[in-house]
Amino acid sequence: MNLIHDIPTLRQALAGHTQRAFVPTMGNLHDGHLALVRQAKAALGSAPGLVVTSIFVNRLQFAPHEDFDQYPRTLERDCELLQAAGCDIVFAPDEQTLYPEPQTYKVHPPAELADILEGHFRPGFFVGVCTVVAKLFNIVQPSIALFGKKDYQQLMVLRQMVRQLAMPVEIMAGETTRSDVGLALSSRNSYLSVAEKDEALSLSQTLRQLLARWQAGERDLQALEAEAMAQLRAQGWQPDYVVLRRQHDLGAPLEHTPLVALAAAKLGATRLIDNLELAAPAPITP
Repeated sequence: MNLIHDIPTLRQALAGHTQRAFVPTMGNLHDGHLALVRQAKAALGSAPGLVVTSIFVNRLQFAPHEDFDQYPRTLERDCELLQAAGCDIVFAPDEQTLYPEPQTYKVHPPAELADILEGHFRPGFFVGVCTVVAKLFNIVQPSIALFGKKDYQQLMVLRQMVRQLAMPVEIMAGETTRSDVGLALSSRNSYLSVAEKDEALSLSQTLRQLLARWQAGERDLQALEAEAMAQLRAQGWQPDYVVLRRQHDLGAPLEHTPLVALAAAKLGATRLIDNLELAAPAPITP
């Protein structure tokens, strides 16, 4: 496995390999990231190709009050994990390499998708995500790029960016990887205390209860979401949102469409997100 820090060396290493599967990350890797790397390897199949993982903590997607400076940077450990997972190249640029001048050209996704939920509570977040991903796509020029479903809205925003800008990249989704007890893996889980890790399971439990009540026929969506928020507050959380939405565009749920329940909330000083999908019910055959 090659560890590369600059763009010319990366392009030289990629030359002659037309099939490239790409996994962008911010490092501090966990099994969810490694599952994406293994999925990338499998997606290439027997065709000659390379799996490329980037590690870059992207300042553009952090608000001034967020944890950019504290975000864990664990490059040596990450490289060991990636090599074991079958990664071929790790691209780990510094800020001067990726942003040698102020990044005044930026990708602004549509407000109806990017300024809701995560975008509402983290203004500018998806501009930063889209800009760095578009730049990394231009550098790596992958045929396939993999993103996890845990960042559900991000996955949708990037799919739309690729489609509307006619980027020659197939976006593949990886299922959310969970711990043995069901906690969605996140690089920020390392901020949690032992007690907080136990309580963190309440986030996915709240989503399951929301979906169960919808499946049971309850249709007062405003009340369902408000009660889910109140439940989290009663357990010591500071929720930003708990919502039920359509999978394909995050619009208000409709009957007989695939849905997704999404939540973001702070537990102590750590902000966590999670989501659970609900398939559309099968049609009743006469």
